[in-house]
Amino acid sequence: MKHRVKIKKLHRKKEPREMMLRNLASSIIIYEKVNTTEAKAKAVKPLVEKAISIAKIGDLKSRRQLIQILPQPMAIKKLLEVIGKRYHDRLGGYTRIIKLGNRQGDGAATVQIELV
Repeated sequence: MKHRVKIKKLHRKKEPREMMLRNLASSIIIYEKVNTTEAKAKAVKPLVEKAISIAKIGDLKSRRQLIQILPQPMAIKKLLEVIGKRYHDRLGGYTRIIKLGNRQGDGAATVQIELV
C-alpha cells in the first residue's frame, strides 16, 4: 500500500535517484530553465525551493548546507551571489512548471521548469 508515501521513486534505486535530482537541481539553478519530464520536475521542485531558501540567508552555514545538497560549485556560487539576492523579499514559490506536450519517442509528458 502507498499510504502516506510522498517520495517519487522514478524507477531508480536510492543513490542514483538522489544524484539525478541533485544534478537536475544544479542545472535548473545554472541555466534557470530546463526541459524534462513532468515526474522529474515535480520531484526536483522541492529541492530547488529549499536550496533557494537556504541561499537567501547567505552565511557560512548556508554555504556548507548547499555544498551538501548540490554537487556543482558553480551552482552554489550562483545561488549565493545572484539568486539569493534576487529572491530576498519573496517568501516562496521560486519555480514554475510549464507543460510542453508529449515527447515523440515514448510519449512522456514533458515540461519546462524555470525560476520565476
